[in-house]
Amino acid sequence: MRHRRKWLTTLVVGALCALGAAAPAAALGPDRLPITIANQSGRGEQVFVHVLGTDLASGRLGWVDAGGTFRPWPAGSNPPSPAPDSAVAGPSDGGAVTVQVPRGFSGRIYFSFGQKLPFSLTPDGLVQPAPWAAGDPTRDFLFDWSELTYNDAGLWLNSSQVDMFGVPHSVSVTGASGATRTTGRVVPNGRQQVIDALSANPEWARSVVKRTDGTVLRVLAPGKAASAGLLSATYLDDYIASAWNAYTTRTLTVQPFGDRPEVRYTGRTSGSTLRFTDAAGREVAAFGRPSSSDVWGCDGALHAPNDQVVGPIARTLCAALFRGTLGTSSTEPVLDAAQFYRSTPPNLYGRVIHDAMADGRAYAFAFDDVGAFESLVHDGDPRSARVDLTPFGAAGGGATTGTGAVRSGATGKCLDVASADSANGTAVQLYDCNGTAAQRWTLGVDGTMRALGKCLDVTGWGTANGATVQIWDCNPGQSNQTWVRSGDSYRNPASGRCLDNPSGRSVNGQRIQIWDCYDNSAQRWSVPGA
Repeated sequence: MRHRRKWLTTLVVGALCALGAAAPAAALGPDRLPITIANQSGRGEQVFVHVLGTDLASGRLGWVDAGGTFRPWPAGSNPPSPAPDSAVAGPSDGGAVTVQVPRGFSGRIYFSFGQKLPFSLTPDGLVQPAPWAAGDPTRDFLFDWSELTYNDAGLWLNSSQVDMFGVPHSVSVTGASGATRTTGRVVPNGRQQVIDALSANPEWARSVVKRTDGTVLRVLAPGKAASAGLLSATYLDDYIASAWNAYTTRTLTVQPFGDRPEVRYTGRTSGSTLRFTDAAGREVAAFGRPSSSDVWGCDGALHAPNDQVVGPIARTLCAALFRGTLGTSSTEPVLDAAQFYRSTPPNLYGRVIHDAMADGRAYAFAFDDVGAFESLVHDGDPRSARVDLTPFGAAGGGATTGTGAVRSGATGKCLDVASADSANGTAVQLYDCNGTAAQRWTLGVDGTMRALGKCLDVTGWGTANGATVQIWDCNPGQSNQTWVRSGDSYRNPASGRCLDNPSGRSVNGQRIQIWDCYDNSAQRWSVPGA
């Protein structure tokens, strides 16, 4: 069968909506944008690259060859006929290949290890890979993809875990100014972290898909796992009912536009229908109680049309249900990531995917951009872009290694274990640099920061702004002891917050904390090996 996909339309519409204005009259960026696919995976197989999608001017589907020429697919048949070979020989481990993508293109960059992906054509168009479906020819392939739109308004490029998480990879764009934006990079050993967390839970374990040789090929997103019979089809139903019924006695306010907080709708549940009114009291939208499948796919009862009222409310509701905030919130969207994925039963996939990302951003579901939690880079005047296939093991995630002093970018003072006391719970502070063991930190590829034989630890597993840090016995892989480098800042994936010197103060004994990441001098650290 042909698996119909919404990703092309969604990405183009999302890109245009993100502008908030008409596209510029003059095109920016080159006619063909160089996108480099680099391989630091540590795997020995040959990588093959496929660039597939839509020519936006003609609406025709096709592929882009190595030189940047768009080639429409020929007519298909029933039964499906093989598509022309669209593969570009990709990079070996440690290497890189650059492909050219023409302006006016929207689609996917597939990367497959060991084998070219097989594509076929029907009279309706291309049959996309669907390895969660029985009998799909790509079921035993190790592959993944990124999604992009490149038009006169710039480049949008994202990593995607909406359907599955297979190959860890980051995406980057460099603009005319020379500034580079990157997202999607996993924490050290992040892929294994996701696999282990889901494998350890009996309800989710079957969503981890292995080849007969034991290779983990992918972790399926809950909607795909449920459709394949690998996760209960009613997994979220009890939570959804509870969340829906919460608004029979109180009001839910939805503010769907971050840049227009004055636009708000209020909702109350009557029976199984959640009805919304505008400021004038007119009913503008009504939603029947969704199923688990509707939430996983943000469709069905939560279908979001491309309008300015029903669609934005539907997007917000789906995000709230996927993240588990609906029912306890009075206003949506909730923008504090520390409140996500706490519902019962928990959405384990959404939680562990975001925890595995160095900057906390991912596309774990279709509307993860609600509140800007998506793994997307954009530049209105791009000059180049990258997709980096990052290590499958502990060397990933942009970890630095080395031993020495860790200095505050705001004050030049050093990260210090108070009184050089190695006892669990000893405070970590700022102090004049003195070269003692209390200021000698080792940064490892496992994401830990160690001094006096102990690890830098967020006290009490705190996730709120102002939670302090201490030293404690090391438990590698424990998220409150993991620190992921982003520029000169260090983010704690358990909280999504950064190592912070409060207000950039320079007083000896100043206690160090975590705080929302702002990339300011109070959160910049000069570290050994960086």
